[in-house]
Amino acid sequence: MTAPAEAANEDALPEFPMPRACPFSPPAAYTGLRETEPVSRARLKVDGKPTWLVTRHDLYKKVLGDSRVSANLKLPGYPLQVPVPQETLQSVPLTFLSMDPPDHTVQRRMLAPEFSVRRMRELRERVQQIVDQQIDDMLAKGCDGPVDLVTALALPVPSLVICELLGVPYDDHARFEQWAWAIMNHEVSDEDRGLAHYELDRYVDGLVTAKESEPGDDMISRLIAFNRETPAVEHSDIVSMSKLMLVTGHETTANMIALGVLALLEHPGQLAAVREEPELMPRAVEELLRLFSISDAGTARVAMEDIELGGVTIRAGDGILPLNNAANHDESVFPDADRLDVRREARSHVAFGYGVHQCVGQNLARMELDVVYSTLLRRIPTLRLATPAEELRFKDDAIVWGLYELPVTW
Repeated sequence: MTAPAEAANEDALPEFPMPRACPFSPPAAYTGLRETEPVSRARLKVDGKPTWLVTRHDLYKKVLGDSRVSANLKLPGYPLQVPVPQETLQSVPLTFLSMDPPDHTVQRRMLAPEFSVRRMRELRERVQQIVDQQIDDMLAKGCDGPVDLVTALALPVPSLVICELLGVPYDDHARFEQWAWAIMNHEVSDEDRGLAHYELDRYVDGLVTAKESEPGDDMISRLIAFNRETPAVEHSDIVSMSKLMLVTGHETTANMIALGVLALLEHPGQLAAVREEPELMPRAVEELLRLFSISDAGTARVAMEDIELGGVTIRAGDGILPLNNAANHDESVFPDADRLDVRREARSHVAFGYGVHQCVGQNLARMELDVVYSTLLRRIPTLRLATPAEELRFKDDAIVWGLYELPVTW
């Protein structure tokens, strides 16, 4: 067992995050690390702190299934992805994503019924209506030239869906989309990011407060009612859960819609396969989720005890980044992993994380992607890029990979 690299020159460590050379592949360095040093040291770009990177699929699952790691971002060793002043970090309440059991377990049990497979079957017809309406609008706009798929379809669909689920007025979507962008962007100033958090907190607190006195048929109202019958959390916890669902419920799916369409348009053989065999779409969804792994480092952890992993010792207090994108391109699990293959059986991917913190909304994301991709390809069979892929602007400045715009025509 080798000792951790406490004595190594931390200035010589590779910097994280690492840039992608190809939008459809992870950073090239991941391959070498996975093969020769699957548990390795890196230096965080945001604050210069050293952390551990985990790049192999089996070790990724091992560390995220270990009760000796914590998701608590207030711990000193936690590998933050955006700069947050310590005084701010310590003053804000933890969200559902950053809680450890048993607090995390309590909130997950409250949220899980809202995203069950049965609930998604019930919602599918309404999601189909939303998608059809957005495509109707796209087709009307397309008479005048290229249409940006991000603003016309990828962003409105999940925003409309999560607004209806939560009971949030869609007329406010521009505000919460802007707040979400500021919160998740590497290059936003501390002041602007803090202001976005503050304004979003106030907005969601107002919604929850209103529903406490005038409930509706929506998720926030059901969380309030459940908590009144079986008190488990505070008002601030329901605000926190609702805020998290609002932000993550539209941002990640919106990015996957745009990226998935781009990938299919850039791989005509794969596009032809799902058009000729629509029953392949569920597999295609899983493969696209695996291929992009848009939240690469959304599974950050801190070791609470010394842990032996992949031939090294991770000391208590060390930060750990199990990398979704590296694990999902592990050739021992996914042969020819950088190739898009809509026939691949990719359900063992970890795009939604792993363990107790695995994404609670994954059933909703899968269903939305299935409906959007299937409907778009069926209704606009001549869809094509209006701008070469190499000229598109990707979200290199954000913690969630995506596209700022995707001009298309037909």
